[in-house]
Amino acid sequence: MRATVRQVADGTFLVHGTNTNWVILTEGDAVTLIDTGYPDDREGLLGSLAEVGAAPEAVAAVLITHAHNDHLGSAEFLSAAHGTSVYTHKEEVPHARRDFLHQVTVARVLRNGWRPGVLPWAAHALRAGGTANVAVTSPQPFPVSGGGEALDLPGPAGARPHPRPHRRALRLPPAARRGGGVRRRPGQRAPRLPRPGPADADRHVPP
Repeated sequence: MRATVRQVADGTFLVHGTNTNWVILTEGDAVTLIDTGYPDDREGLLGSLAEVGAAPEAVAAVLITHAHNDHLGSAEFLSAAHGTSVYTHKEEVPHARRDFLHQVTVARVLRNGWRPGVLPWAAHALRAGGTANVAVTSPQPFPVSGGGEALDLPGPAGARPHPRPHRRALRLPPAARRGGGVRRRPGQRAPRLPRPGPADADRHVPP
């Protein structure tokens, strides 16, 4: 899978994979990644690093917005192969370790199969590794919390972690935000399923 790389600001590259995306932040030869796509996006992820002139071993850290498979896909690969640190919100750390799994179930997808785009999206997610075990062995909470202090990681000056999970991993400087942020391109948005409530949060310990 070939990913599409677009520079949106100095040192900031938005990469479109298949039904997901990630961001590469560069500073000299060093790199910070925001998310890593699905497991099947690995070839595209490595290709996107090469396209901006970076090697996988140059990735100083991976920042995970939240620990679903379409964000976490190659985080453990980079950690195991290159010693890359993997950071996420403190509430997402046990989720990234797969102490529990919180994601849509097959039964819930089938119940919503009548919605336009749901079944093609689900079929792609399965092919791309949406149900694969992508647990990260040693995820860490963001180096700072509360969003008040800039991260000491490669990338544009002023990048800060968001104080809440399920948001952008970083509050990027204004120039980068104007460049497009972490968004899907037209036609790439996953279909919207009804928001789960406390009774059907699909939270369980994986086998």
